[in-house]
Amino acid sequence: MNATAPNSPAADATAQIGVTGLGVMGRNLARNFARNGYTVAVHNRSPHRTHELMKEYGDEGAFVPAETAQEFVAALERPRRLMIMVQAGPATDAVIDEFAALMEPGDMIIDGGNAHFADTRRREAALREQGLHFVGAGVSGGEEGALNGPSIMPGGSAESYAVLGPMFESVSAKVDGEPCSTHIGTDGAGHFVKMVHNGIEYADMQLIAEAYDLLRQVGGYSPAEIADVFRRWNEGRLGSYLIEITAEVLAHTDAETGGAFVDIVTDAAGQKGTGRWTVQTALELGSPVTAIAQATFARASSSQADLRAAYRGLPGGTTPPLSRTEAERFTAQVEQALYASKVIAYDQGWKMIQDAATEYGWSIDLAAVAGIWRGGCIIRASFLDRIRAAYTADPGLVSLLGEETFAREIGDAQVPWREVVASAARRGIPVPAFSAALSHYDTLRAERLPAALLQGQRDFFGAHTYGRTDRSGTFHTHWSRPGRPETTA
Repeated sequence: MNATAPNSPAADATAQIGVTGLGVMGRNLARNFARNGYTVAVHNRSPHRTHELMKEYGDEGAFVPAETAQEFVAALERPRRLMIMVQAGPATDAVIDEFAALMEPGDMIIDGGNAHFADTRRREAALREQGLHFVGAGVSGGEEGALNGPSIMPGGSAESYAVLGPMFESVSAKVDGEPCSTHIGTDGAGHFVKMVHNGIEYADMQLIAEAYDLLRQVGGYSPAEIADVFRRWNEGRLGSYLIEITAEVLAHTDAETGGAFVDIVTDAAGQKGTGRWTVQTALELGSPVTAIAQATFARASSSQADLRAAYRGLPGGTTPPLSRTEAERFTAQVEQALYASKVIAYDQGWKMIQDAATEYGWSIDLAAVAGIWRGGCIIRASFLDRIRAAYTADPGLVSLLGEETFAREIGDAQVPWREVVASAARRGIPVPAFSAALSHYDTLRAERLPAALLQGQRDFFGAHTYGRTDRSGTFHTHWSRPGRPETTA
């Protein structure tokens, strides 16, 4: 297919989809659509980006460049499919308002950015009143995935997915011939699931980082040696994109110093907000995503330079280093602890999706979510096949630990998991995500929790009442009365 020249009027061609916002992600998605045989209208608020795309990649497919919003909308066939790839927040609202005024009932606006799902719900309701379909589509895979096949998580109406679905499935990643895209649910469901994906990503990355830190500080291994450990792990049940790239990062040598790359990187991690949104939303839902939360707080702590300086030099663990033979045994324990903690973190994410589906009236296929995360996205991992199988066998599965194989593996990991966390505590090595995952497991398996005391305290100072184990009803004790407290139903 021959590309349209940059100065050709947009109305000269009919595009099947349009992409506005030609940053790295938007540009690569537009190229992906074009490579898959679609005619793509392209637009950017600054026209020079449109011209650059046409100059560098115009021969990759059929593009229709547009310099104005009117030209861009005129280039789209009905029903119009217009994809927005701009910064989340007010910028998205501004672009939606600009283009919605030029569109007609039945047309579709797709937000492919990392929008907050509550904003997507608001926008979908408002545009529905205008007769427009609004689709919040989570797109995972970074710039490489956007170009070569991402995981796509669209929400919105079933009618809009009937039109957009084949296009998304065409450009998405494929695993065993299956596309990594599916209709997630109505209004904000797609962006919600993408948010949880990113929350799990935070936990996964933090757990891997803690495993590295343990192998280095306790095992005494060099970054290059730890890279070899991760390469071995990537061939087994821990096989995943994040494990794979971790080995590459640890093996990398800094060109200027000749030392390990990881040693010249500032140890202050950034974040773009989706992990924070996951934790905030989990609190609102009452969904205990503790491993995700600790991973998010770990990034925040790493960036608190003044606070870290105030704590620096304070006493910590003093356990001597391990011998090489002991280190090899410890490495096997860390593998068990990492795997068990990852299962817990993923389990927390899936339960949060279940909680949100109940809260917002979404019908989300949890097996399908696992299926589309097997390729294209950042957390793609070999055990997602097993997660999909678990939810296929039992769509109402409350926890992955209700599945026999996962439960058995967590049972096998008990001793090494606990020894790793205890060893870290003795040595003063922070493992917030490992610890949170283990505490979550112990909290939920406990026959009785100290929450009973919390309820007593709440009743004492606030008359919040409590339930009893020996009979039904709600009770309150008159704690301020002299003598023996009195209990009333």
